[in-house]
Amino acid sequence: MGFNCGIVGLPNVGKSTIFNAVTSAGAQASNYPFTTIDPNVGVVDMPDERLDRLVEIYQPKKLTPTTMEFVDIAGLVKGAAQGEGLGNKFLANIREVDAIAHVVRCFDDPNVVHVAGQVDPKTDIEVIEAELMLADLDAIEKRLVKAEKLVKTGDKKVLDEFAFMKRLKDMLAKGEPIRRGAHSEEEQAWLKSYALLSSKPVLYVANVAEDMVDKPSPHVDAVRKIADAEGARVVVISGQVEGEIAQLPKEERKEYLAGMGLKESGLDRLIRAGYDLLGLITYFTAGEKEVRAWTITKGTKAPQAAGKIHTDFEKGFIRAEVFHYDDLMKLKTEQAVKAAGLLRSEGKDYVVRDGDIMLFRFNV
Repeated sequence: MGFNCGIVGLPNVGKSTIFNAVTSAGAQASNYPFTTIDPNVGVVDMPDERLDRLVEIYQPKKLTPTTMEFVDIAGLVKGAAQGEGLGNKFLANIREVDAIAHVVRCFDDPNVVHVAGQVDPKTDIEVIEAELMLADLDAIEKRLVKAEKLVKTGDKKVLDEFAFMKRLKDMLAKGEPIRRGAHSEEEQAWLKSYALLSSKPVLYVANVAEDMVDKPSPHVDAVRKIADAEGARVVVISGQVEGEIAQLPKEERKEYLAGMGLKESGLDRLIRAGYDLLGLITYFTAGEKEVRAWTITKGTKAPQAAGKIHTDFEKGFIRAEVFHYDDLMKLKTEQAVKAAGLLRSEGKDYVVRDGDIMLFRFNV
């Protein structure tokens, strides 16, 4: 499974509506067995206009966009950490995702019952956050009990990790999610092995009514205030509108959006925000046979980027021939890029940039 973003929220916030829009918009919907309850997984193409431009230049026989996964996790309720509403199983599903898209209800509709009886984005966010932290607190306390026996050995690394876990426990007890803490490289490695829920990066999805997509809303303002306090991103989206757009043929979607005064769908913004949240970038391979986008994390070096294509490319890496998409757009042809001296030969330490167009030389 590739990079994924779990769609999380209370019941009746529009979570499944948004997920269904994702899966209807050309995605493959399937069941992925995380635990005893199988969340739906939508594999969705990354919207990237650069691919269209590359196709115009190379006229390839095949086009392959990069993808990411959205996982529809059943609605959490207050008390989930104590097992309410099959909460333990749903929380376990969240442990498996790389990031969280927290859908918050920002629409009033008497026909759609709110679990708490009224629309209150601040309280809704606090309920979900509290359940994630309570589950983490329980997990850390169990780890501390096990670690106490090892502490007696006096091993420095064990002592350091034990102190770190106690610091995490203190944060959670104060109501601070783990992702807000500053952690060293070693601590981040420990954190990854713990799979704590509140350590995962979060973006907020404000689900508004059809007529409120581009209008001021006190509900959205409440979400933004919370997001701004932790440096998180907010995507305003109407699940109802996105569902309608997803049912249209692709060629009609732009016309529909233009009629609403929108440049792109909320779904595209959500996908891109998820991609950014995960710290992902795209590089391309391009030729007459195929134009293809590849997903890597920021900071990836050339051999590891090559390994995304095939493990042999990484094992036998010699060098990468690289030029940038922006240079190709300015000069129009690959030959012109070469003539301008903008095609470079890079070695093992080269850090790949978003928009690089690459050809790998290898020997196995």
